[in-house]
Amino acid sequence: MDATTESADGPLDGVRVIDLSTVVMGPYAAQILGDLGADVIKIESPSDTVRSGPYRTTPGMTPLNLNVNRNKRSVSLNLKDETDHARALALIGTADVLITNMRPGALARLGLTHADLAERHPGLVYAHAQGFRGDSARAGHAAYDETVQASSGLVDVANRALGRPVYLPTIIGDKVAALTIVYSVLAALVHRDRTGRGQHIEVPMTDTLLAFNLVEHLSGHVYEPAEGPTGFSLSMKRGHQAVPTADGLACIVPYSPQNYRDFFAAAGRPHLAADPRVAGPAIEDADVDPLLELVARCAPALTTARWEEVCAEHSIPMAPVLELDRAADDPYVREGHLLDLVEHPSEGPIRSIGIPVRYSATPGSVRRPAPLPGQHTDEVFDELAAARR
Repeated sequence: MDATTESADGPLDGVRVIDLSTVVMGPYAAQILGDLGADVIKIESPSDTVRSGPYRTTPGMTPLNLNVNRNKRSVSLNLKDETDHARALALIGTADVLITNMRPGALARLGLTHADLAERHPGLVYAHAQGFRGDSARAGHAAYDETVQASSGLVDVANRALGRPVYLPTIIGDKVAALTIVYSVLAALVHRDRTGRGQHIEVPMTDTLLAFNLVEHLSGHVYEPAEGPTGFSLSMKRGHQAVPTADGLACIVPYSPQNYRDFFAAAGRPHLAADPRVAGPAIEDADVDPLLELVARCAPALTTARWEEVCAEHSIPMAPVLELDRAADDPYVREGHLLDLVEHPSEGPIRSIGIPVRYSATPGSVRRPAPLPGQHTDEVFDELAAARR
């Protein structure tokens, strides 16, 4: 399969986005907008080091770059050069949205703050993402996913649940912030369509991940005075983890007493199905850990596939543990085109992550593979010149 597809225009067809960002947060947000039909133009420095790392064929075409820069055109501009700076301003003047994660000081030196652009481009939706709020004492501090996990309370949750202050083994701060940029930009575009006015959007990673984390983990501290500790009870249990089956690993999470009774019966432990702890209308919090330990001991009675059948029959929450090395062969992944093999023009066969959202009338699509750095510089500025004639 080619790295591009033909499909109906996405819901953002006609919207132009300038991606003036690096690493993951901003580029991922811009790619999602591109997947939904926007014309995304990525401005890259000729000396950009973010695209460094292991690659197969072409320097800069790393796995991470391939995963966050499809559906974009890339132009190479040195924003410190007077001529290139003027070209960037001209390009921004054609945009509906600008996304950046440059530090405020750098934006100010380049004359690319919202205040610098708003008077000339009153309809521009300007999304600025950074580690901390611009009006805080930490404004301008360097921020990476680990620091954001720490400052949002996520490391504390891990420490209390696991006994070690570990970081989640995924760049969750970057990706949650990226999704927040997307919905914030979409809301601002609705506002602009109603009023004709753009606006400045600030997306601080720490604030975003803190809000995300506290949905369940604020817990008893929702109340003043507190009615219990922080931390969502089930998530903090020792036994809250996947369990071994007869041939692999599975997530099996009985929630109701009936779930437990059906599980124990299917495992061939009828005496546990009669346990008084699962006889009432609800499971007591103090009983959750010992019951989860019993689940772990009973799960090897059946294969993962058989547990999937049994749990589906009895509405017990269950999912096989997806091994990333085998993800492309998983039936659910394969049938949903969530990880298709495609042909990239310069990198050859690659795995392309699917678009997870489905629209009935305006589906998203992969129209462009991730570009080489600066690949579309001439094309984009030829278009700009033609539009001015």
